[in-house]
Amino acid sequence: MQKKYISRLILVVFVLAVIVGYKYFDLGQYLTLENLKSNQQGLAAYYNEHTLGFIGIYLLIYILMAALSFPGATVLTLAGGAIFGFWMGTLIVSVASTVGATLAFLGSRFLFKETVQTKFKDKLVKFNEGFQKEGAFYLLTLRLLPIFPFFLINLLMGLTPIRTITYFFVSQIGMLPGTAVYVNAGTQLAQIESLKGILSLPVILSFAVMGILPLLTKIILRFYKNRKLYSKFKKPKKFDYNLVAIGGGSAGLVTAYIAAAVKAKVALIEKHKMGGDCLNTGCVPSKALIRSSKVASLIRRANEFGIDSSIAEVDFSKVMNRVQKVIETIEPHDSMERYESLGVNCVQGEAKILSPYEIQINEKIITTKNIVIATGASPLVPPITGLDKIPFLTSDNLWKLKTKPNRLLILGGGPIGCELAQSFSRLGSEVSLVEMSARILSREDEDVSSLIKKKFIADGVRVLTGHKAKEFKTVEGKKILLADNNGQDVEIEFDEVVVALGRKANVKGFGLEELNVEITDKGTVHVDEYLRTKYHNIYACGDVAGPYQFTHTASHQAWYCAVNALFSPFKKFKVDYRVIPWCTFTDPEVARVGVNEIEAKEQGLAYDVTTYGIDDLDRAIAESEAHGFVKVLTKKGSDKILGVTIVGDHAGEIIIEYVTAMKFNLGLNKILSTIHIYPTFSEANKFAAGQWKKKNAPKSLLRWVEKFHSLNMG
Repeated sequence: MQKKYISRLILVVFVLAVIVGYKYFDLGQYLTLENLKSNQQGLAAYYNEHTLGFIGIYLLIYILMAALSFPGATVLTLAGGAIFGFWMGTLIVSVASTVGATLAFLGSRFLFKETVQTKFKDKLVKFNEGFQKEGAFYLLTLRLLPIFPFFLINLLMGLTPIRTITYFFVSQIGMLPGTAVYVNAGTQLAQIESLKGILSLPVILSFAVMGILPLLTKIILRFYKNRKLYSKFKKPKKFDYNLVAIGGGSAGLVTAYIAAAVKAKVALIEKHKMGGDCLNTGCVPSKALIRSSKVASLIRRANEFGIDSSIAEVDFSKVMNRVQKVIETIEPHDSMERYESLGVNCVQGEAKILSPYEIQINEKIITTKNIVIATGASPLVPPITGLDKIPFLTSDNLWKLKTKPNRLLILGGGPIGCELAQSFSRLGSEVSLVEMSARILSREDEDVSSLIKKKFIADGVRVLTGHKAKEFKTVEGKKILLADNNGQDVEIEFDEVVVALGRKANVKGFGLEELNVEITDKGTVHVDEYLRTKYHNIYACGDVAGPYQFTHTASHQAWYCAVNALFSPFKKFKVDYRVIPWCTFTDPEVARVGVNEIEAKEQGLAYDVTTYGIDDLDRAIAESEAHGFVKVLTKKGSDKILGVTIVGDHAGEIIIEYVTAMKFNLGLNKILSTIHIYPTFSEANKFAAGQWKKKNAPKSLLRWVEKFHSLNMG
């Protein structure tokens, strides 16, 4: 670090010395049109006598001038044409200007890039991604447009991630037309009265046309690429629908709802149950189960609340019946009848995409202008030896249980596994939670995992972190998991096993393979920033597209799919992932928005941490739920919120204030100045903001204020 600092200092001193020398000796007087015209014959004679030496001196001067962004490059270019002629002059000037520009680029990168990228890292993520993809295109456009000063392009490009070799060759190509114009003018030096006279209106217009040429080329290439892509498919003269959504989960439902709301003709195809995983096997049943387990836990804690009767006898079949009743109660919200009444044509059956315009459903082919893939995801079942030889449960079939498992094994310490482990333990099962990583909820900070683990152990969950499932076997009628714990084999007996190791996108069996739709390394459908596949009338949203597998994110993406599909090319929107919250519904809940400490360190963000312990909160104390914390990450030296993690009762509700604040760029000072109802759990947000304010109070100002008050007392 010290060596880099010294090197930078040397470079700055060198540049300053050259600038001072240039000004002190008034070298600019030699780089004028009048001086060039008066010395043209002498320079030409010297060139004829010392050809290579003159070229070398010319190159050195030009490169130095371009590298240091000194004025005079125009005159030097004219001199190149006047002395070397058009072809040789164009070659020499092109090389010199490109080398000089690249040196300026490298100087800017060496001096400023690290500082700028570190200071504005969170704001430059999308910018950097764009430059990595299309930096050459952006640079070429700027080079061809004469309205952008070249020295400014050199300096700013040094701050981007564009490769040096790319910068060199694209700059040479982009500057070549302008170089040729000025070199050619130099061959007619005697007729030039001023530098302004070189760029006539026709020449400027020609440069402008060249400047938009890359954009026009890109549009034309995209047009022909799409034309070639669609050429093997016959486009109907008239469509049956404006949009067809495949999948009746959250993503498909919202897509269809929006399309119907704007009076588009829309169809929704669902092969199983309306409402998708969230209603039938995910969010709704799991929260119903969690609630029953919470009540059982509260009854056992009755003495804490001054109530003597504290026997919690769990009737597991009744618990599961209640889960089904909750699903049945919510079901009408997502039913075909409701969506039909809204103007959506709902179809039960398996869809098969035949082309970008055709879908086969129940042996009938329908045509549509746009398709939205919203097929969701399924439980991930890894190829563990012996697993296929025993009946196992997942989040799909778990809800058919009618008898409580005495010994329940849960594979996976992520959100789903943790929620189920605590719930079943509270309902009376002996639960063993097996997680390969060193801790449960490994995406969260270590203090979060530690607190939840302690709570699990208190609830009777056997937490086995650092255990990798090796083999399932049955010995004398006993089901056993053989797990590896730091090289030691551990046997775990169980009656039922739940595989909760994540979910995989549903991308097979409905035509994507035949259309060669690209699938990402994570197994999701590859979409661009508008949620389009390579076929720009086929979109994807929800779990099948990722990158987040949350119901609320699926709904969020669905809006973009519907609007972009129905109103492109007149208007389209890039999907916005800047503020995505989520919650794990353990007890206590774990809610998060933005980055946590793990991610902030990985991204190299400069941040401050403010933590408020909920054990200090009056409402939490009154409800005997005085545990957990609010942890806020703010930009170093600022109240700008980078991320928030809340562990505690109602964390999923409390965090909404921070979601709103981050969405609309409100800092902790705004939260501190907002009135919060007393006594509520949401007061924790105000107290966390107060903690930040206390740490960041202006100490010197407070000392003066203290003196003022002292004097004010007489």
